[in-house]
Amino acid sequence: MLINYIDKAMDIAVYEIVEDDHSYWGEIPNLQGVWANHETLEGCRSELKEALSDWIALRLKLGLEIPIINGINLNEINQPLISV
Repeated sequence: MLINYIDKAMDIAVYEIVEDDHSYWGEIPNLQGVWANHETLEGCRSELKEALSDWIALRLKLGLEIPIINGINLNEINQPLISV
């Protein structure tokens, strides 16, 4: 579930070239604070994926809402299991 979420989030990432220094800027829409900047596009993608992983871990730890992407709801991870 977690890997699928990360993959789907990376699929909707947007990138642009920063005119001042010709580096790459990347972010994932609707995931506030998930962004990266690097001198190469591949480096930007790698850093963005790491930022996303850290962002997810922090939000899960703090019990904060994580937006649903492509039907994947990570908020269910923090739900206690029901014992019968």
